Order: sequence, then C-alpha cells, then structure tokens
Amino acid sequence: MTTEGDKLAKESRTVLAIVFVFLVFSIVIHWWISAAIFLCFLAFSIYFFRNPKRHPRGGERDVLSPADGKIVQNELIHDDRYLKTRCRKIGIFMSLFDVHVNRCPVSGSVEAIEYRKGKFVSANLDKASEDNEQNALIIKTHHGMKVAVVQIAGLVARRIVCYPVVGAALERGRIFGMIKFGSRLDVYLPPESSVHIGMGQKVLAGETVLATLPGEDIS
Repeated sequence: MTTEGDKLAKESRTVLAIVFVFLVFSIVIHWWISAAIFLCFLAFSIYFFRNPKRHPRGGERDVLSPADGKIVQNELIHDDRYLKTRCRKIGIFMSLFDVHVNRCPVSGSVEAIEYRKGKFVSANLDKASEDNEQNALIIKTHHGMKVAVVQIAGLVARRIVCYPVVGAALERGRIFGMIKFGSRLDVYLPPESSVHIGMGQKVLAGETVLATLPGEDIS
C-alpha cells in the first residue's frame, strides 16, 4: 500500500513521460502550437496527479473520507451487493479538479474485492452506484465490523486503480488506489454509525471524518 507524501501519484510517471517526449519533439521541429498544447497538458497532468500530505483526524472508530470531493448521497439503504444488509451509504463525487488518490477510510483487513463491469454515466448521479464500472473493497475492521468502500468510474474516467489484495492489512488514511479523470466513491457503514457530514459538503481524503462507527475504541 502506497504511503502518503508531497509528491505525484506513481500512476503519473507514464503519462508525464509520454507528454514530455511529445513536448520536446514539438519544440525541436518548431511545431509551436503543438508545443503549447502539450505544455498545457503537461501542466494539467502534474496538477491532476498531485498527492498532498494528509493528516488523519479522530480515533480508530472515526471513518475518514476515502476521496476528495463533494457529498452527493447520505442515506440509509438496504445493500444487496456488498454488505448485503441495511447500512448507511455515503457517496462522494470527485470532479476533474479534485485530488484523485484514494485513501483507506478505516483500519482493518481486506475480506473481499469485487470488481463489476458497467457503464460510464455521470458519477454525481445516484444511479452511477448501480450502473457504472466499479471496484469494491470489503474491509473487516479491528472492531469486527464490515465497511465497504467502492471506487466508481464516471463519465470521463476509464481506469480504476486498486493496490491491496484479499487479506492485506489496511491503515486508515493510507493510499489504496485512485480513479483517473473524474469519478465517485461510495462508503457503506453500519446503520448505527454517527454521521458528521452533510449533503454538498466538501471533504478531503484521509482527513475529513465522515462518521463514527458504533461501539468503543480498542486501546
């Protein structure tokens, strides 16, 4: 699992290398319009793949946001896909301009990983949770509860990256993957969880506390 830091996400290396080569080639042959376009794309790529330091807040029962973005869903549902029970679902929409690295909402171990093919409708719509391509981590916390975090491709996104494997130990706030170019993350929690965010609120991955799991901290 990748650690956090003031650097670029490792997925940026290939993209930046290709764009840089085309930029240099355009300059060498004096294709100034092309050079300007590649320079702009290089600057945007550096901005898109940024990976700032984050400082997890709260205790072990506090669920951190797995993504930068805006809260677009917060409701009690009956989940038939991942936790297969009544649960609290919190949806976070990531725009093209948000940091796109994803961070673990809780500490625990990966009990299952479920990938589903699907469509690429706009990720700010609730139906994206049902229809779009997605990858879910089902995590068993140190308190014995199950939490699911689901990476969902959006209208522009075409690649979901997830590092952990089944059985891997996760630490809250650490990077576990990313989704390229606009997307959504859903978090499924026990229904008794205390929620600390509201609709439309901006959140930061690995820093903003979304909710608190029921029970008491394990020292």
